[in-house]
Amino acid sequence: MKNLWEPDARQEISERIDLLTPDSTAKWGKFTATQMMAHLVDGLRMATGELVAKDKKLPIRFTPLKQLIIYGPPFPRNSPTAPELLARKPEDWDAECASLRRMMEVFAGRKPGAKLPRHPAFGNLSRQAWGALGYKHIDHHLKQFGV
Repeated sequence: MKNLWEPDARQEISERIDLLTPDSTAKWGKFTATQMMAHLVDGLRMATGELVAKDKKLPIRFTPLKQLIIYGPPFPRNSPTAPELLARKPEDWDAECASLRRMMEVFAGRKPGAKLPRHPAFGNLSRQAWGALGYKHIDHHLKQFGV
């Protein structure tokens, strides 16, 4: 499975971002393209510990359900998310795209063995799981906008 620790995966995402415009229309859901970008930026801010999201006591934090969701089939449309990832008013399109690219590099710059934050829904994640989940989340929303 692709993950954000891999330079090729980050490059692929960057190239897919180039296919979008602020006027791109979602195939499902309520996000505008700019709102989606802000959501992805904040997801990576959460993954680096810069944005703290309240823990949820859900059964998906336990193995094997956690692994199935992270490594299994694509996320369903309109999956729930942490409210903290919906709270920020987006900046302009170019700023959000630049922030997403920067946050992918900040995330990928974490040294092996560095402490990673707890995920609000999945609890403690391994380095590999954080990378796979980050890629899968971004991929889910880029597919939402047809790229």
